[in-house]
Amino acid sequence: MKKRRLGNSDLFVSELGLGCMSLRMDEGKSRTIIEAALEEGINYFDTADLYDYGENEQLVGKALKHVRDKVIIATKVGNKWTDKKNGWSWDPSKQYIKEAVKKSLRRLNTDYLDLYQLHGGTIDDPMTETIEAFEELKEEGYIRFYGISSIRPNVIRKYVKKSSISAVMMQYSILDRRAEEEILPLLQKNNISVLSRGSLAKGLLTERLIAKASPNVKENGYLNYCYNELTEILPKLKEALSSERTFTEVALQYNLANPTVASVIAGASSADQVRENARAIKAKPLTVEEVEWIKNNTKANRYEQHR
Repeated sequence: MKKRRLGNSDLFVSELGLGCMSLRMDEGKSRTIIEAALEEGINYFDTADLYDYGENEQLVGKALKHVRDKVIIATKVGNKWTDKKNGWSWDPSKQYIKEAVKKSLRRLNTDYLDLYQLHGGTIDDPMTETIEAFEELKEEGYIRFYGISSIRPNVIRKYVKKSSISAVMMQYSILDRRAEEEILPLLQKNNISVLSRGSLAKGLLTERLIAKASPNVKENGYLNYCYNELTEILPKLKEALSSERTFTEVALQYNLANPTVASVIAGASSADQVRENARAIKAKPLTVEEVEWIKNNTKANRYEQHR
């Protein structure tokens, strides 16, 4: 599998990364999924201390221990579980970040993190303090590089200006093009990569198309597409673009067509799903004309909220 450089770092990440949130608390099944990812050439594994009260990190760390020097492990920080584990609060403070990283390292059974990400962020955060925490962790050798996981344009702009982030994880797909005009050019100009998530739009951008629509999508639509619009645009896209490829290929290759995207992060509930996603990533890239056709026939969404 091809690799791309992650922003200003010296990390080269596979064009498909495994989003580990979808792993269930079944060590055998999780290991099978991770082993399938390794066999396909995936070297980027993304988890968070929030997932399954930190047990997700333990699963990932155990499954990757034998290949630790060959993989890139990323986790996230900022959401703090309550003592009763019935909810969480937001804490981007320097003190919490520097405490949390050591717990993540123990759970992942590693001496360092390749990428440490702020798991959210608002414009009211103590950003200078947060950045100081990440920079100190780099100096101390606990992390190699850091980034943020956010779709808030104002937050992203401030981190671009004030920090040395290497990556921004954000939702991006054919049906969610909000970042294209406002954020992606800024990140490209500053040599910061995108780790894209939500690329299949909750299953809408797969072979099953509208059949994957949840009750919520049927009632409320998806972003600024109403359900009736989806029933029109999705078959139209498939007919025009996927006569010689799966629609999953079209969806994932659309992300890779943007040079700012370093890796498409996709979850998987089975080894077969990992392999299907890998085939899509390894497929023939979209042509310039195909990318333009998609842009001309879908909405150039804009961020109206999340400021």
